[in-house]
Amino acid sequence: MYVDSHCHLSFPELAGQLADIRAEMAAAGVDRALCICTTLEEFDTVHAMAVAHDNFWCTVGVHPDNEGIAEPTPGDLCERAARDKVVAIGETGLDYYRLNGRSVADMAWQRERFRVHIDAARATGLPLVIHTRSASDDTLAILREQGGAQAGGVFHCFTETLAVARAALDLGFYVSFSGILTFRNAVELQEVARFVPLERCLIETDSPYLAPVPFRGKINTPARVPFVAKQLAALKGLEVAEVAEATSRNFERLFARTQPVATLSIDRDKQSIT
Repeated sequence: MYVDSHCHLSFPELAGQLADIRAEMAAAGVDRALCICTTLEEFDTVHAMAVAHDNFWCTVGVHPDNEGIAEPTPGDLCERAARDKVVAIGETGLDYYRLNGRSVADMAWQRERFRVHIDAARATGLPLVIHTRSASDDTLAILREQGGAQAGGVFHCFTETLAVARAALDLGFYVSFSGILTFRNAVELQEVARFVPLERCLIETDSPYLAPVPFRGKINTPARVPFVAKQLAALKGLEVAEVAEATSRNFERLFARTQPVATLSIDRDKQSIT
């Protein structure tokens, strides 16, 4: 059985299709999924999906790209993280791909938002779901400076270099591969997939985006995560069943931490969290 470790079932492309999506998952042998939160406004919808279904879980976080939305405080994240079926903080991180005429220096607000998420992860003991695009140096630097390794987590939908993968592994993070791994032009990423130890790999769809070959360009769903597993198995010279079992076990190991692991005082929003 397979696990989709990162999907967006609340997004408009998939909203209202949950019954069909779940039926397709069952037919494809995908028995669990992690529903990702990208804004505080979206959290109630994502959380309701997780609570309503015994094989769904969710996260709480604000995507680095999102602007004009409620800015999270550590308290906002920690309060929601304490709720049933919430197993991670994120997705969070840095994204400099669309600067829209701004400089990297202008993205200080994004770096501060990332620090807030790391603080919340450390306070709750939940892992981080990391998004990084065109910003790997700053992403890694802030994780090191802010104690992100204490929380751990996953670099989701990995598309960075081998050096970045090595740094993520050194910090104790997992690396998750999406349908991009099946693309013909993803040669460098395929080399990264060969390098990352199987015990540190996850698989995901990032649906509704990034459908794997042979569905590239179509709306993606969790039912297609086996195609990512098949490609990962081929790259590593393994049976797909071995990849399915290992990535499912990795999912359980990473997202099993639901109790606080440390006491952390946070004064970013003038409140104390223990």
